[in-house]
Amino acid sequence: MDLSNLKPAKGSVKRNKRLGRGQGSGKGGTSTRGHKGAKQRSGYKKKIGFEGGQMPLQRRLPKFGFKNVNRVEYKAINISTLQDLAEKLNVEKIDFQTLVTAGLVSKNALVKILGSGELKKKLEVHAHAFSKTAVTAIEAKEGTVVII
Repeated sequence: MDLSNLKPAKGSVKRNKRLGRGQGSGKGGTSTRGHKGAKQRSGYKKKIGFEGGQMPLQRRLPKFGFKNVNRVEYKAINISTLQDLAEKLNVEKIDFQTLVTAGLVSKNALVKILGSGELKKKLEVHAHAFSKTAVTAIEAKEGTVVII
């Protein structure tokens, strides 16, 4: 065996249909494209979502809602979670870095402290935002609230 007698496996190579090469070929005339209309002509491309003239799905369904481009998304953390974290780590100050190392928030998140739960010890809490109930609960235990 040498390079002069190499050939592809039997049946692996198919011949192309030779369209538009005369009536005798059986594929002449319209070249399998049918008679007249856009699909017969070169450069035809149907619109995305075109359903043959039927009203397309994206036009049949009603429009609703909107996206507020000015929305600020906060990761909510309750004071009960802060209480558990303070007991676990035995700390008086909970800042953003403490929450990140504890795995409660990602480093790019904005944190809002909410007032659900009970606080049992004095804490200094640093966060991006606080609810009114959280502020009153923290200050009731003589803790301090610091907005980052």
